[in-house]
Amino acid sequence: MNIEKGIIFSPLCFLVHVCFVATQSDYAPYFYDNGPHSNNGNLALFSLSEDTPKGTQIYVLNGTDPEGQPVRYGLSFDPGSKEYFRVDPKSGVVTLIEELDREEQDELEVLVSISDGLNKVVEKVRVFVMDANDERPQFQNMPSIVDVPENTPSGSSIYKVQTVDRDTGSGGSVTYFLQSNDPNSKFAIDRHSGVLRIKPGENLDYERSRTHFVTVVAKDGGGNYNGRVQVMSSSATLTINVIDSQDSPPVFVGTPYFGYVYEVSSPGSEIFTVFAKDGDVENPNPVVYSIESGSDGVFGINKTSGCITLFAYPAHLRREIFNIKVKASEVNAEGNLMDFSVTTVTIRVVDLNNHPPTFYGESGPQNMFELTMYEHPPEGEILRGLKITVNDSDQGANAKFNLRLVGPGRMLRVVPQTVLNEAQVTILVEDSAAIDYEKSQSLTFKLLAVEIDTPERFSATADIVINLLDTNDNAPKFSSDFYIARIPENSPGGSNVVSVTATDPDSGLWGVVKYSIYGSGSDLFLIQSDSGIIYTQPWASLDAEVKSKYNFYVKAEDTEGKYSLAEVFVTVLDLNDHSPEFNENSLEKTMVIGAPVKVEAVDDDAEEPNNVIEYSIMKVEPDNIFDINAETGEIKLKPYIKSMDIVQNITNQKECTWSVVVQARDRGSPSFSTTTVVKIDITEAIKSRMFSYFLSLRTRPWTVFTICFSTVIITISLTIFISTIIYWNSIKKSRVHPQGKIRKIIRRP
Repeated sequence: MNIEKGIIFSPLCFLVHVCFVATQSDYAPYFYDNGPHSNNGNLALFSLSEDTPKGTQIYVLNGTDPEGQPVRYGLSFDPGSKEYFRVDPKSGVVTLIEELDREEQDELEVLVSISDGLNKVVEKVRVFVMDANDERPQFQNMPSIVDVPENTPSGSSIYKVQTVDRDTGSGGSVTYFLQSNDPNSKFAIDRHSGVLRIKPGENLDYERSRTHFVTVVAKDGGGNYNGRVQVMSSSATLTINVIDSQDSPPVFVGTPYFGYVYEVSSPGSEIFTVFAKDGDVENPNPVVYSIESGSDGVFGINKTSGCITLFAYPAHLRREIFNIKVKASEVNAEGNLMDFSVTTVTIRVVDLNNHPPTFYGESGPQNMFELTMYEHPPEGEILRGLKITVNDSDQGANAKFNLRLVGPGRMLRVVPQTVLNEAQVTILVEDSAAIDYEKSQSLTFKLLAVEIDTPERFSATADIVINLLDTNDNAPKFSSDFYIARIPENSPGGSNVVSVTATDPDSGLWGVVKYSIYGSGSDLFLIQSDSGIIYTQPWASLDAEVKSKYNFYVKAEDTEGKYSLAEVFVTVLDLNDHSPEFNENSLEKTMVIGAPVKVEAVDDDAEEPNNVIEYSIMKVEPDNIFDINAETGEIKLKPYIKSMDIVQNITNQKECTWSVVVQARDRGSPSFSTTTVVKIDITEAIKSRMFSYFLSLRTRPWTVFTICFSTVIITISLTIFISTIIYWNSIKKSRVHPQGKIRKIIRRP
């Protein structure tokens, strides 16, 4: 029993011992502390730029276990805090998972941990967020509106611009400048302090410009952002209202001034009223008026209203024009006169314009004049049937007026065009062609008389009605310059060819048109003089094969002999009235195997398709031996017949002569045809053209005799010619040899 117990308890004791030993020797893992400038370790005091892109691997947690056990890393944030990093538990790689903003949070507290499976070490470390130039300068007091008195001295400070840039370093320093394309700007800004001033030598003027808009640009000093230098700026507008001050004299409104004294004026009449206001609009002073000079004691002015009045009757005035100097002065609160201005009022003594122009006829005032005349009067002719006078009873400029004639076109013109008091009105023809009875049988014009230099511009009008009488001024005119007609060639005499039309716009007998025809092609035609219908002559017979084209002229004439011409073109349409005809000389043919023979027919019709011929074989015995070209009339053997042996096998005889019935049919409607018998003698194909030619001479004996006789004559002539040449050569040789012997004898010594 004891032995068994020992065996049972010994393993248990061993395990307890091992666990005890292991527990006593297991140490906790730890991080390497490589300092804040290292990118691996425990992340303590690590600094990171705020423009680091999300997803960047920024750090590696690095530690070890004393026993060499594998370690795992962890990373967390305080509860409720935003998590910016994530760590890979095995590799320790820390990744940025949220965008950073130093201006919102410049320091992050992170809990990092390292574990070997049994022991876990947690450390709280701080990570610093470094600045990047990602913020624009922000205006604190703009846009804004500031009021500045116009008498503020040049160089004075009028506003201080304030901005804030939340970046640090150069990215947080701000400089200022003005954004303006105007070289005459009245303002300047201190680039460091932001103080806005009026430029030295410049002054504000309320009367010239009441408001100025100044755009201020704030720019930081620049800094790194995403790996490059970035400069950021902002702009805002300052509205400067100029406040008026007492520095401008009164200003007269509505100058220059003109007044009039009329013939009906009386002492006390108001002639003209001047008006002036203080040039300082925002804080104006009252204005009083006075006359400085030029009134000659006959005019006065109300000092508060500025109304100029007449002191005498117009008949007592010694001048026609008065130039009066009027003074407007400011009055301050104490009643003292201050700044002043002077202007001139021109007063003219004039006749009262109380009579408008008036038109007169033979019996007194009249506003309508009527005339009857023929159309197309000569240009420059006076319309003597119109007795018109115009008058204005006023005097001087009040009696001066213009005359103008208003109506259709520029047919007439009026003389004179400018009248003083009274004139006889003359109307002249200017455009004779436009005065046309056919266009308008009545013309109406307005005669206007309008004053020139008067404010009232009185006027008068009169109607001029002209009734036109017709003249024979138009020749008949055809509806077309030419007419085209077509007529079949078998048309009987008296057939209708074409109808022509001409019109004459003149009235009465002058508008009656008569027709006639003439010309070389008109013999076969006639025309009805009243209707313009053209017929063929009763005896005329038209044949397209003889002549298919006719042209002649048709004349339209009125009762006084005015006329116009048109040309008529008549085409005679061909009918199929001829049958094809064969040439009799071509009806016996000799055919060499392999070569065609040709038959030809002629159709005397004038036009296609009536004269287009188609050929066909109607009868041949034995058949199925010939083919014919339907268009050319060429007859040839069937393709399988290539020798005389085949032909003789078909006919069973040595003489190979065929009678072929050929038909020639035209394509007209109705169609006509003609047939003929063509005798064809078939021979063997011969390669030599000369021998083939002699073979064809069997039917021409006289030609054979001529050839044989010519051959004999040529042979005799050649024999004589050759014999003569041989004879003369022998004579020359007999003369040369003796001289040769003499030369030999001489050479031996």
